[in-house]
Amino acid sequence: LIEGADVKEARERLAARGILAERLVPAGSRVRGLFRGGADLPAELRVVFYRELAVLLDAGLPLVAALEILIQSPEFGRGTVLLAGVRDRVREGAGLAAALATAGARPAPHERAIVEVGEKAGNLAEVLEKLAAFLEEQHRLRERIVSALIYPTIIFVFAVCVAVVMLGFVIPSAAQLLVREARVELPWLTRAMITVGRALVWGVPLVLAAAVGGVLAGRRAAARETAVRQRMDRLWFRLPLIGRGYALVVNLRWARTLAMLLRGGVPLLEALPLAGRATGSAWVTAQMEKETEAVRHGSSLADAVRRVPVLAASLPAWIQAGEASGALERLLDTAADSYQHRWNRFATRALSVLEPALIALLGVFVLLVVLSVLLPIVAMNRALG
Repeated sequence: LIEGADVKEARERLAARGILAERLVPAGSRVRGLFRGGADLPAELRVVFYRELAVLLDAGLPLVAALEILIQSPEFGRGTVLLAGVRDRVREGAGLAAALATAGARPAPHERAIVEVGEKAGNLAEVLEKLAAFLEEQHRLRERIVSALIYPTIIFVFAVCVAVVMLGFVIPSAAQLLVREARVELPWLTRAMITVGRALVWGVPLVLAAAVGGVLAGRRAAARETAVRQRMDRLWFRLPLIGRGYALVVNLRWARTLAMLLRGGVPLLEALPLAGRATGSAWVTAQMEKETEAVRHGSSLADAVRRVPVLAASLPAWIQAGEASGALERLLDTAADSYQHRWNRFATRALSVLEPALIALLGVFVLLVVLSVLLPIVAMNRALG
């Protein structure tokens, strides 16, 4: 990294050090080969960044000075180039959330909205600390899910490979021999598994290709059309198990963000759209923008939230009690704590059931494969006997 007013000055400073650069790029630019993966700062590094920046800001350092200190930190590796770009954009007058987005960090929509909340409410350090804690918990949960799925995934891949070979090639050949030479009628289970094997041989590549194509087409459509993105987001809430967990996270983010905004002195009509964006749900964001207009025209906050299906379960009661008592921020924090507890309990129970359920399903699949192989052999022995 070298600082300069322009490329010429940067080259002169490098030349003074004996470095003749082939090319120079602005800090924070996405250069091919410089960063790998979709996000320049992985989740664990973003947690460290938010937490350390919160500590520096809480100590009274200006934002630019705090970013300059973080740039010198070796733990960010090549991400320091990105942080330098963020620092430059903040120097130019951009907010931290906008600087993170334009410099290439590409934070998630709810992350950017929460950072904007901290900037608007004037308590950026507190908001960053809470955001770091939330992301750290999400990262731990993701690691638990990945760890729980490693063993079943290995068994599943092995079982699929064995099934394709046995059911697609070996058993059909042996079955033809048994039917032609030994005059043995194949058991119904073997016939069914041979059909499944043929479907696997031809169907798996087609299904994978269709799934990849559908995901890419859906992402392109969602990027172009807001309505498509909202419909796709709404579908997540209707899924049997995932939808419940997603709803808990949305309620948690909404309540926590609105409490921080109101405590920071942000007017309610400005806080509601920001809280909707902080949920990370495109559908809830659109609903909150519509309900903000209803509140502007005289609707109560509890009634407005009650008209948003995802938030209508228990939040309106908390809000109604908060409006009546004059302690809306405190009750929103209490509601967020309640949703945090429910989310932790839901995640723990789901993970405790997921792994044994997958292993049981794989065990049934392997049993069917084994029986489809053994039953013709038993039938042939009986015929020969």
